Amino acid sequence: MTTTVATVSEETGTPYVLSHLDALESEAVHIFREVAGEFERPVILFSGGKDSIVMLHLALKAFAPAAIPFSLLHVDTGHNFPEVIDYRDRTVEKHGLRLHVASVQDYIDRGVLKERPDGTRNPLQTVPLTEKIQTEKFDAVFGGGRRDEEKARAKERVFSLRDEFSQWDPRRQRPELWQLYNGRHAPGEHVRVFPLSNWTELDVWQYIAREGIELPEIYFAHEREVFMRAGMWLTAGEWGGPKDGEAVEKRLIRYRTVGDMSCTGAVDSDAVTLDQVIAEIAASRLTERGATRADDKLSEAAMEDRKREGYF
Repeated sequence: MTTTVATVSEETGTPYVLSHLDALESEAVHIFREVAGEFERPVILFSGGKDSIVMLHLALKAFAPAAIPFSLLHVDTGHNFPEVIDYRDRTVEKHGLRLHVASVQDYIDRGVLKERPDGTRNPLQTVPLTEKIQTEKFDAVFGGGRRDEEKARAKERVFSLRDEFSQWDPRRQRPELWQLYNGRHAPGEHVRVFPLSNWTELDVWQYIAREGIELPEIYFAHEREVFMRAGMWLTAGEWGGPKDGEAVEKRLIRYRTVGDMSCTGAVDSDAVTLDQVIAEIAASRLTERGATRADDKLSEAAMEDRKREGYF
């Protein structure tokens, strides 16, 4: 079902109708402009995943033909898909953007962080992220979280206040009636901003198709060597997979979400076009994170704990 928003033209008296995607785009553009007016040093979290790609596209539209008044920030685990890093770097160069990189490997090399027994580095991103925010004095941090992804994100505000340690306290979150956003914060604190809060995975893909947005090729069906672990197809690599007894096989797969190779599962798929991906998503009854992200399954409250610590 398509949702529309209608207003009446003062000049002609005829209704001007916004489609569902137009309404979502308008809301996101408003949020970007609101942040530009309220904050001094905003930054966009950009991983090269589809949500951050859509977020950057919306930011470019919000300020065109001028350059966007924000830099980008990527927390690099060192276990990223090469195709995604290549896309990230090409995008930064294409638009003349400034990219900050917080490296998990640097923290491991300095002994600040230790490798986990399971090899995944996604839970190790919190310290590099929060320290980068503090050292660069970013006061607003755009994230691509959506409320449909999982329950820790479902109750998040569009403007999410974080303390001087980047931690989230539910008692300090503000109401957001009539799309009025309160960005006030004390020195050392910052606000996480989620312009895609009201979008769904299907909305994101339909918008990508409408706007003709380029994506890394791993979002579409391709042959890849993978192995089964904990019910998910993982990519073999130097991060620690496969282990003894985990057989590697070549399968036709694609990725619904992109993160650390050690915790991002692929799905069997023959969808090679945007229309085929959209049809596949429309028929799915599992969220992308519920189906393909091992880091969300570390415990029942894994993402809630990481939110409190400042991860997103």
